[in-house]
Amino acid sequence: MKVQKPKGTVDILPDQSGSWEKVEQILRDFFKQANYREIRTPSFENYEVFSRSSGETSDVVEKEMYDFNDKGGRHIALRPEGTAGVVRAYVEDKLYAPEVVKPLNVYYIESTFRYERPQAGRQREFHQIGIESFGSDNPLADVETIVLAHDLLAKLGVKNYELHLNTLGNEEVRQNYHDALVNYFEPLRDQLSDDSKRRLEKNPLRILDSKDEQDQQFLDDAPKIIDYLNDEAKENFDKILAILDQLGIKYVIDNDLVRGLDYYTGVIFEFMVEDKSIWQSKSTILGGGRYNHLVEEFDGPATPAVGFGIGEERLMLVLQKQNPALFTDEGIDFFITNIGEGTEIKTVEIARALRKQGFKVQYDVDQKKLKAQFKKADRVHAKYVITLGEKEVENETLNIKRLQDGKTLDLKFSDIENMQENIAKLED
Repeated sequence: MKVQKPKGTVDILPDQSGSWEKVEQILRDFFKQANYREIRTPSFENYEVFSRSSGETSDVVEKEMYDFNDKGGRHIALRPEGTAGVVRAYVEDKLYAPEVVKPLNVYYIESTFRYERPQAGRQREFHQIGIESFGSDNPLADVETIVLAHDLLAKLGVKNYELHLNTLGNEEVRQNYHDALVNYFEPLRDQLSDDSKRRLEKNPLRILDSKDEQDQQFLDDAPKIIDYLNDEAKENFDKILAILDQLGIKYVIDNDLVRGLDYYTGVIFEFMVEDKSIWQSKSTILGGGRYNHLVEEFDGPATPAVGFGIGEERLMLVLQKQNPALFTDEGIDFFITNIGEGTEIKTVEIARALRKQGFKVQYDVDQKKLKAQFKKADRVHAKYVITLGEKEVENETLNIKRLQDGKTLDLKFSDIENMQENIAKLED
């Protein structure tokens, strides 16, 4: 039997993983600059963690979640998104305790799983990058999250992205809007998809996120939540918009934006990228918003929260098209070629000494002929080649050659300990 990876999964091979590592390091450094610290949660949780948070009527729970009973009979689900597990940890590990500085800001980079049709930038196992901020209900916390998302995309070199904003208001607004949607869709019930008929009973807001053509014909004329905002919700949304205006961050008010998970409250947002070389129409690359009741849903204290998530596969797809220079193979610093009796041990010693100084160093463990070693140095894009023979070992000298132009430099073994300073002589 031929062994193959499951449908909807990909192998990230060594030629590609360096690009992923580079992007993830940029992300980690960026988040740390804003004092977000990493959190790591299990890749599977009890089913209720996701069914309670995402909503029983969401596509994630109804159609996409991988769930199963384990050998102990427990109902388990693979993580379909990052927020719910982080909130569960926030409550279970009492990160709301008074001694914890608020807001508590965390980030994560993790594997997630959804059973959906594989396509460009979307797999059944994918990677989600996200941030969550717990403890502040001030509009400035929403702005901070949106600004971080905006500046992160700019830092990565994403082009042609557009910020779309909407608000789901407060409890009163959502109740009034719920009633308005029921009044609108109820006379159309027989013409709705089976999914939307169910959602009309439990959560009519989900109908607005339907991709079914049977439903979409009615969406343009459906009530818009912005028409149901009360003074408190409107004031909150206007404050966020006013600050974004003052910061010069452009946005589009998108009345059709609802997000695909049930836990959102207040402001919601998506960053969409237009690039005809990747997809036909604008596509979301990052999305998030406020969720003020999810901590309570997990039996924790009332805690306002806001965050965003990025699909890393989609991000990589965009960056490969729009900022390919980010993925240039930078190669290694030194390749040590050696030939002759007694040079092997000295080669290893030199490699270890250079690696301790932070250089990327390789040598030929197969000890092939010198010509083959030089070919390998070229193939791994070494910046410098150190040649070591019996004569060099005897005289305790090194010959260093810069492959770019063939310029050489002779050093003593004792110079190795200050290689950064000595190699600068080749750069003059």
